[in-house]
Amino acid sequence: MAFEPPQRLMRTLGEKYGDTAAAEWLGQLPVHAEEAVARRQLEVERVVVPGGRSSLVVLVRRPDGSPATLKIAPPFAAPGPERAALAHWKGWGAAEVLDTGDDAMLLERLHPEMSLRSLPEAKALLEAAGTARRLWVDPPVGHGFETVTERTARQAGALRATAADESLAPLVSAALTARDELCASSSESLLLHGAFRQGKVLAGDRAPWLAVGPEPLVGERAYDLARLVRDRVEDLVAADSGASSARRRVNKLADSLDLDRERLHGWTLFRAVESGARALAAGRRQSAELLLEFASWL
Repeated sequence: MAFEPPQRLMRTLGEKYGDTAAAEWLGQLPVHAEEAVARRQLEVERVVVPGGRSSLVVLVRRPDGSPATLKIAPPFAAPGPERAALAHWKGWGAAEVLDTGDDAMLLERLHPEMSLRSLPEAKALLEAAGTARRLWVDPPVGHGFETVTERTARQAGALRATAADESLAPLVSAALTARDELCASSSESLLLHGAFRQGKVLAGDRAPWLAVGPEPLVGERAYDLARLVRDRVEDLVAADSGASSARRRVNKLADSLDLDRERLHGWTLFRAVESGARALAAGRRQSAELLLEFASWL
């Protein structure tokens, strides 16, 4: 079978890791995929499109005929933490790891065509909150996961460089201030998904909804929930009541999971501004404008 990488994977790898590194790995991907399939004696069904942003996702069947998902990520995307987090969760709230090795990971088969985004908004947020709650556990002893402070320090460094743009300066300043205050006062050290949103929660057979694609780190729950707040941002921006709806969503999600509203508000602001500035730098102007308008409402 031809393991053709989806357009989204090619674009995202180039933006995040550079065109040279991405092109080299993508050129070798068909060989890597064939080897990973052969080693496990898998039967390939199809490549998932649009698929992941940092890995090739392939639907397969194991030698006994049972369905599974093969995920192949480049080494420069550092897939180790994802494997470690999924192994630690042991299928509790997240996809279960069936096999690891080389540069591929075999996971239980979920339904990639059916994420929480397929549900009405209120139901999707309710199910998302329940899934996130299961993932927030103590990290393993001696873990190697980075912390919220470490990850956001890198992001803050890049974000400061955008403050020279006078149109962005007020939002950037507010986001950086919020980040500094939140990191200085955080008291939680739980294992977090790191990229949690509706599209990262898929329908399953073993459980109704399970998370996939973590970018794990250790820190407070409010950081993890902040990305979820801006889900379906295009709908919020298009609505006349978008600003008030965004603020109500912060409060509703915080209350549903017993989080401090102000901490969730602060992390939502920082993460939206950081994502917006990064999208702008990558030339994704439409996405950047949506994110920055959303951030301005907070």
